[in-house]
Amino acid sequence: MKKLTTVLAVGAAALASQVAADTQGVSDGEVVIGSVNDLSGIFAAVGVPAVNGANMRFDEVNAAGGVHGRQIRFVVEDNGYQIPRAMQGYNKLLNRDKAFAMLLSLGTPMNVAGFKLLDPKGIPNVGPLSAARQMLQEPMDNKFIGFSSYYDQVQVGAKYLAEEFGAKELCTMYIPSDFGKEIAESTVDVAESMGLTMASETTHKPDELDFVGSLGKHKAAGCDVITMALGVRQGITVVGTAKKLGWTDVKFLNTSAGFLEPVAMVPGGVTDGLYAASGWQDLYARAADPVPGKFIADYKAKFDQPASGFAMLGYSAADTLVRALEAAGPDLTHEGFIAAMETLDYMDELTGSQTTYGADDHRGADDVVISVVENGGWKTVAVK
Repeated sequence: MKKLTTVLAVGAAALASQVAADTQGVSDGEVVIGSVNDLSGIFAAVGVPAVNGANMRFDEVNAAGGVHGRQIRFVVEDNGYQIPRAMQGYNKLLNRDKAFAMLLSLGTPMNVAGFKLLDPKGIPNVGPLSAARQMLQEPMDNKFIGFSSYYDQVQVGAKYLAEEFGAKELCTMYIPSDFGKEIAESTVDVAESMGLTMASETTHKPDELDFVGSLGKHKAAGCDVITMALGVRQGITVVGTAKKLGWTDVKFLNTSAGFLEPVAMVPGGVTDGLYAASGWQDLYARAADPVPGKFIADYKAKFDQPASGFAMLGYSAADTLVRALEAAGPDLTHEGFIAAMETLDYMDELTGSQTTYGADDHRGADDVVISVVENGGWKTVAVK
């Protein structure tokens, strides 16, 4: 009997090893996770802290022995917010590094381009740093997002500002990419649904920093609320330029793409009064709570720099992936991982969001949080 048990155990181990050998990026001792991120372009202020946050979570897991005996190796390629560089990164990660799954890849057009390589292989794409609706485009089976879409954020945020301040004229400023077009489309739809006027729109290059002419056009059109789909520095420049021009009665609305601490912390109150509609509450607004407070302290100790909301999102997304790896069991396959993701249902104490996935629900949290910059920080004004 003892001999039979031993034979069965050896057979089971051999089967598990064969499963690992047949699954890209999985071996007995390691699972490879990839990311095509922006570490040097216009959204580096998003990508760098998010990658740090993910590494922080993976370091904790690996120090504790990994997941089912496997260490997590996180390989990140810099896309510089450029599609050609993104595709180089995807090709390297999928064909050389043999990544099992992608995590926190940044940029709507970059993710969409990457799907052409991910989808045929069934590679999971988890927690992309884009809130575009296209992150759940068909085939949806291998795609999982964390929060509400840009479209939903603008719908809720623009309606809130229109009702709160009696706005009649909506306008938009955007980079004409998939990212920007979704926000512009939502702005048009809000205007139509509320009986407001879509007064004007302007498109901008990713490196553009002179907005005097565009703001003059919007002011002449009588804009009350302007939605923005711009780079981080661009959004700051737009708000600051409007104030320099003496235009102070207009409301600017960012989405989660511009919901960053550095935006709120610009010296001299440049961004005071800027609104954002995002999928989570500001990290520092909850710094007195135990879990966010510990994260802020631990991040500072590890990286010798302040934590940020996107560092929080990186840690949270990595934690989601770890939970799914644990639930998938030792015989790790793409099919098993996807099935495990669809069972997750937990309260994320770090982000303050109930996270729930299912077979027909690949979006973890649905809330839209509206915040405004006051005294160098983001203040939550509504949760919808």
